[in-house]
Amino acid sequence: MNTKKFVTSWSGGKDSCYACMQAIKLGMEPVVLLNILNENGEISRSHAIPKDILQRQADAIGVFIIATPASWQEYERIFIDSLREIKSTYQIDSAVFGDIDLQAHRDWEEKVCGAARLEAILPLWRRDRKELVIEMINAGIETYIVSCNEVMGESFLGRKIDVAIMSELEKIGVDPCGENGEYHTLVVNCPLFKERLNVSFGKKLKYEAYWFIEMS
Repeated sequence: MNTKKFVTSWSGGKDSCYACMQAIKLGMEPVVLLNILNENGEISRSHAIPKDILQRQADAIGVFIIATPASWQEYERIFIDSLREIKSTYQIDSAVFGDIDLQAHRDWEEKVCGAARLEAILPLWRRDRKELVIEMINAGIETYIVSCNEVMGESFLGRKIDVAIMSELEKIGVDPCGENGEYHTLVVNCPLFKERLNVSFGKKLKYEAYWFIEMS
């Protein structure tokens, strides 16, 4: 039986990282990461992770990364085109996603994978959100908050995800996993990495209703 080769829809954060880890546990082989950057091609969407750091994550895992700029208007078309190109170049048959329980997200992922003739695989689907974060921590994922909403505020930026911070988030009514988009993270170490990434955090910036932290 041939091993399924897959692309990971890679945000640079904890959920996509853990989904990749779980897919490997299922006997699948990671080949490439896919990230959609903003229009200027310098940072990722939502997380605002610099392209250089995404490359360093891929290097630490030992896989290729495709980081492609796109506007929100062209996001879906470019995502599908990227999946088709990756399928052709790397002979993959599956795409792995880190979504947990938002049906609209899964529907979209099934749609874009169908267009590229790939199987959509969601290893974290329907898992308890809080249990998942604890699992990630116990599995050795070291991750930091790099963007968050106004409810959380700038004080949470640059903080490590641990059990204590999960309790703080619950007290202010924020989902501890951030599955609703309350916050996004950057993974600096995990069992997939050959070595820990050295990342420095800088200025905290607000854009519309969201806070971001500069990183290098």
